[in-house]
Amino acid sequence: MHKLGISVYPDIKPLEEIKEYFKLASNYGCKVVFSSMFSVEGTKEEVLNYFREMNKAVHDYGMQVSLDVNPECMNRLGATPEDISVFHEIKTDILRMDLSYGLEKDLKLLQNPYGILIEFNASIIKPDYLGELIDHGANPDRILVCHNFYPQRYTGMKWQKFLEINKEFKKHGVTVGAFISSNQKETHGVWDAICGLCTVEKHRGLPIDLQLRELLATGNVDTVLIGNAYASEEEFMSMQEVGKPVEINFDNPIAKIIGLDKLDDKGNARQKKIKVILDEGISDIEKDVLFNFVPHCDVGDSSEWIWRSRMPRFVYKDKTIPIRKNDLPVFKRGSVVMVNDAYKHYAAEVQIVLKDIVNDGTRNVVGYLDSQEIEMLELIQDFDIVVFLEHK
Repeated sequence: MHKLGISVYPDIKPLEEIKEYFKLASNYGCKVVFSSMFSVEGTKEEVLNYFREMNKAVHDYGMQVSLDVNPECMNRLGATPEDISVFHEIKTDILRMDLSYGLEKDLKLLQNPYGILIEFNASIIKPDYLGELIDHGANPDRILVCHNFYPQRYTGMKWQKFLEINKEFKKHGVTVGAFISSNQKETHGVWDAICGLCTVEKHRGLPIDLQLRELLATGNVDTVLIGNAYASEEEFMSMQEVGKPVEINFDNPIAKIIGLDKLDDKGNARQKKIKVILDEGISDIEKDVLFNFVPHCDVGDSSEWIWRSRMPRFVYKDKTIPIRKNDLPVFKRGSVVMVNDAYKHYAAEVQIVLKDIVNDGTRNVVGYLDSQEIEMLELIQDFDIVVFLEHK
């Protein structure tokens, strides 16, 4: 199961205000709080006292603390790779190392006696380095990686690079984290960030739930943190909706075809969720098929032209899918269509158009994917469970 988290900036906002944000985030299922220690000024005692109080507040709301440090910050606080007791004293759960110390010292960090997890900078460190650490005795359960966020517009990571490197990280069995952005006005973050704080550039400005759905749909991101603050309650609600599991009847033949490899560690079926703009003429029965049939899934033998959920035709075989006239000569990529009673044997099949197809009268348009949502199609693989949500 994925984890959601937030980022806070004690050098910018007062702690009492930040505590209210903890309350809001925890109410919507957030489990991790990220903050940077090296951006906070003050004496060693002042910095430690501040984070001691902040960490207590985080734990009071049932969340973990991840503190971003670098060698200079470690030195300022009297810590070394061999001795991170100072972070244990303030009850830190995760140390996120902005820079690596190198193999020997990183091994010492990972072997700390306090159970503090060590998180490496996934945007800089090479996946093979994790293999070296593990080969030299590091416990992979103690290793995390988390990408950077990027305040400047047009400087975030390439999407394909992000996909490739995460795939390599996951080969080592480690937890991978990344950042998304709130789109609220007047958010704040490091270095006067005003354009959001996401990891991947293409996510900047997208609806926060779509950013989350895309990261989770890759299958290789475990922890998703909101980089800027403060996200709105509406945004938290939309992210919570993404995380709600849709109950699967595992006696369903399609569920058996999908197989146990589509289950997470708690036995829940992993799902990729797509928002659909409904066609004005959609009927109640078409809505029922689209939103209430579970699970929608392409079993792997469809063409390049359509993604195909065929099982609804068996469940709804005694129902009428009315023929609705549509004068469009072709259905464009991103159209969501349903086979109607003009082809009764297949009526109620749900299909997503991947390449333009001719409208031969056997399909009704039930909805459309907008220009942003359509990119989700690249992340849906054969046998993936798809859940449709209404785009409001």
